[in-house]
Amino acid sequence: MTQPTTIAVIGLGYVGLPLAVEFGKHYPVIGYDISLERVNELKRGEDHTLEADLTGLRQVLNTSQPTHSTGLTLTNDAKDLSAANVFIVTVPTPIDKFNTPDLTPLLNASRTIGRVLKKGDIVIYESTTYPGCTEDDCVPVLEQASGLRFNIDFFCGYSPERINPGDKVNTLTKIRKITSGSTPDVALRIDALYNSILENGTYRAPSIKVAEAAKAVENSQRDVNISFMNELALICDRVGIDTLDVLEAAATKWNFLPYRPGLVGGHCISVDPYYLAHKAKMLGYEPQVILSGRAVNNSMAKFIADKTLKLLIRKGYAILHTRVLILGVTFKENCPDIRNTKVVDIARELQDFGCQVDIYDPWADPSEVQHELNATLIPKVNPDKPYKAIIACVAHNEFRHFDFARYKQQGCVIFDVKGTIPRHLSDARL
Repeated sequence: MTQPTTIAVIGLGYVGLPLAVEFGKHYPVIGYDISLERVNELKRGEDHTLEADLTGLRQVLNTSQPTHSTGLTLTNDAKDLSAANVFIVTVPTPIDKFNTPDLTPLLNASRTIGRVLKKGDIVIYESTTYPGCTEDDCVPVLEQASGLRFNIDFFCGYSPERINPGDKVNTLTKIRKITSGSTPDVALRIDALYNSILENGTYRAPSIKVAEAAKAVENSQRDVNISFMNELALICDRVGIDTLDVLEAAATKWNFLPYRPGLVGGHCISVDPYYLAHKAKMLGYEPQVILSGRAVNNSMAKFIADKTLKLLIRKGYAILHTRVLILGVTFKENCPDIRNTKVVDIARELQDFGCQVDIYDPWADPSEVQHELNATLIPKVNPDKPYKAIIACVAHNEFRHFDFARYKQQGCVIFDVKGTIPRHLSDARL
């Protein structure tokens, strides 16, 4: 490209917003989101995801069209994207109820870009998907909507996101990023573009497919490792020994990997393996390890609920109408992200047996929990409510000072999912 670079970031969520802010310090950037509510929130310098550097956001915000040499202009009008010559797609890539990839947001974003695509433009995808998706699924949509030819009139790249929600150490500028391009020259351009905002550089993959596969493998590997820990927890429960005791003993070996059991949710680890498995099935291979790991991890919510019910029965409590308190609903600690959380599965399992379940989480947005999960949060824990069981699902800092001892003295069953409660106060832990 001979003209100055103007970047459009499509999707201003956990991934897109930090990217738009950082690029806005060096280039004119158009931040686009289909949600007017989200755009107006960001225009006020606010961010409910807590991922953005709000000081940085307010510094780069432009109130007019992106005519400056740097800065961020926010919009939900797709026509404003025509000013860009580099488009970065950061929309969600979810799965449906059958655990099949749902490419609707990705293809809609491609269609939107295609309508404003010009000769010489570059489209970079960051959304996690399976190898081949960019060139086999997205490029045809770009071509059809634009009337332009791939690798002749416009070009593509793939640079998988590595945002870790709630992590204030491994932030966007500090992680090393994979880049790739549809031609050698474009790969170099994309690599240079990302290097302009990163402190630890990039790794330039030999092809878009390699970059796509690398992202899927990163999270699938972690999912499989956690599934082994969860399976170990299921075995240890039957043996009658503590899983964390076993892991502490095993960790004395120099090459032991310190994974721990737990609920697996979020936007990556609980979703990406299905994308890789989907591609494998398309090619006639039935993945065994990936899907078995997913099955184990998906079973943990039911195990926690069933174990809690058994402990209640052992203490002589009737299950029907028993009050249970669940602490935490987000998929990880000190983070408002509720995407694919498995905590609600525990609540629903208990409710199916007639329990009255309260969920408390000081980090989660009650309206978002109601809308996305069809669950209600209590505003605070009433110490006078006669809870017979407490399940500590998320290790928020606020829960460190929770008075578990008081409830323990009252005969309450306490299940420590994260292994952070003093052992003498818990009846069970993973």
